[in-house]
Amino acid sequence: MARNARYDRQTALEKAVHLFWERGYHATSMKQIEQALDMRPGSIYATFGSKDKLFSEALDAYVEKGNSVLGGLLSEQGSIIDSLQDYLRDIALACCPESPEPSRACMLVKTLLEASYTHDNIASQANELLYGIEQSIASALKRARERGELKPDTDCERLARLVQAQIMGLRAFAQRETSARSVSELADDMAALLEPYRVSH
Repeated sequence: MARNARYDRQTALEKAVHLFWERGYHATSMKQIEQALDMRPGSIYATFGSKDKLFSEALDAYVEKGNSVLGGLLSEQGSIIDSLQDYLRDIALACCPESPEPSRACMLVKTLLEASYTHDNIASQANELLYGIEQSIASALKRARERGELKPDTDCERLARLVQAQIMGLRAFAQRETSARSVSELADDMAALLEPYRVSH
């Protein structure tokens, strides 16, 4: 019985991620949450505590999924830089107009822009999660430098900020009415930004 409860909670959380990612925090009503999660108000409050707490968990779940994708790529054998470039191209695929994702923009960035002047706690969480992603990218770049893939004088923290800024920009750009080809080409151009830092063999 406990197992079913955990499964139902996880399923509800995944539905909440989809809903909040698509609509944002303020534009999502409790009625829409009830309908999307197929739960009564009392069950939602008993399970998650409040709309704010549900949204907070949804943000964490969104980032956890993205981190698992990045971690999976970087755990593969082969070049870390190649894996990062593949990661950028994969993001572009997820941003294409045909993508089944609820929004082509990043949920974290959408949250930061929406909540910065209205919901300090949510904005702070989004900021912290974005910083964590930046640090994960920096750690990957440092491993690449240690393995001799990047030039010894590469500033990995600075390069990680550049990579993250490019990702944020790509996902914002993809919100425009643009073609899948344009987004894909932009991802290739972003991937090429890493080339000058590579060690030539």
